[in-house]
Amino acid sequence: MSLPLLTPADRDAVLVRDADAETLGGAGNTLRLFADADTTGGAVSAHRVTLAPGADGAAPHHHTGAAELFFVLGGRLQALTGERVVTADEGDFLLVPPWMPHAFAAEPGTEADVLIVLTPGIERFDYFRLLDRVRKGTADPREILESQERFDNFFLESPAWQRARAPR
Repeated sequence: MSLPLLTPADRDAVLVRDADAETLGGAGNTLRLFADADTTGGAVSAHRVTLAPGADGAAPHHHTGAAELFFVLGGRLQALTGERVVTADEGDFLLVPPWMPHAFAAEPGTEADVLIVLTPGIERFDYFRLLDRVRKGTADPREILESQERFDNFFLESPAWQRARAPR
């Protein structure tokens, strides 16, 4: 199956100013929503995650239809890739293919600032808004599990990630 290409003749360029991006989170962990699939013609979904020193990002999961790209803007990112846990430093690029188990967090003792792009894009911003409502206590955590298929975000267990993130 070939995917349609986003060409200049199809759409205008997508520019999201930092001041216009929706911001979720708090307490040193923020999520900036830049462009979802509806904005990019399905090409990508893009957001920026800023994590406090040692803070968890996403729990182990996989996507069935999207690759996930991580570009470390600052700090150090600890990431699960399959059964391996790797560290990505400022300027590093990591691409996780569909179906590969992955998770991410700021490495203990350091913060992480990461641009994350999923391609092809799917509507994910409502997923992030749901996570934010769960964090605030205004939504039931079970809603996240019930939304796995809708948002192509399937959670799983990872002993390798549990070992890497265990307190020392």
